[in-house]
Amino acid sequence: MSIYYGKDYLDRQITTSDISRPGLELTGYFNYYPARRIQLLGITETSYAKGMSTADLYDVMQKMCQPETPAFVISTQLDPPAELIRAAKEEHIPILGSKLTTSRVLSNMTNYLEGRLAERKSIHGVLVDVYGLGVLITGDSGIGKSETALELVKRGHRLIADDRVEVYQQDEQTLIGQAPRILRHLLEIRGIGIIDVMNLFGAGAVRSKTKVDLIVHLENWSADTPYDRLGNANETRRIFDVDVQKINIPVKTGRNLAIIIEAAAMNFRAKSMGYDATKVFDDNLNSLIKENSSKK
Repeated sequence: MSIYYGKDYLDRQITTSDISRPGLELTGYFNYYPARRIQLLGITETSYAKGMSTADLYDVMQKMCQPETPAFVISTQLDPPAELIRAAKEEHIPILGSKLTTSRVLSNMTNYLEGRLAERKSIHGVLVDVYGLGVLITGDSGIGKSETALELVKRGHRLIADDRVEVYQQDEQTLIGQAPRILRHLLEIRGIGIIDVMNLFGAGAVRSKTKVDLIVHLENWSADTPYDRLGNANETRRIFDVDVQKINIPVKTGRNLAIIIEAAAMNFRAKSMGYDATKVFDDNLNSLIKENSSKK
């Protein structure tokens, strides 16, 4: 990204992830001009501008350069119209340029701004990338979330966040989790203290963010609690507008939680690909019942 003008004014506030391509505005139609959006000009807009008179183009550019307009972006390594630079200087609006095509610039900016401007929720837990799936480990303080994450890292998986996970909704079906800046790559182990996972295990042991696919809730084992043994439970947790599948794992001496979470992640992936071990068991059981019935 290059700067045609306004290096000293890059701190202007952006309040929406929507991007405007001001085609109608170049014709003089300003009834619904979205001045708060970044204004993106591509080959179509700049080609049309070249056919306008200097006075008309400058008048249009002045109307487009509103106090709340964050910036202008010119795609495809095109030169910005001189009238735009003149009008932008009057309102101190930066003009940026990119070598990418208009469609690519539009997509990249929208995705980036949606992530940056999205509402965030802080969740107590540990987020780990297990076989490419984002597994959010939750549970009461001291139950062993961080120790389990450490074991998963030693087994080749990647840490995203420990203790606090910042979650935001990327789209209607996707949640993204990441670590607060102050906790990035750090893991707290009681009795040892804070360890730097990237420093101890290498860059391959961490990841900046990931989609939240599965929630694994750790809870103290109780003989009075009925735990799911067949996988029939379809419990979910709603975060923002997305329902995330949740499984409850009882914590008991002798259970290897890291291996259990690996199995849970692989089973979740298998189900998402259409294979359900519970259904296979039910089918086998029904076949056995029919077979025994036919023998009588």
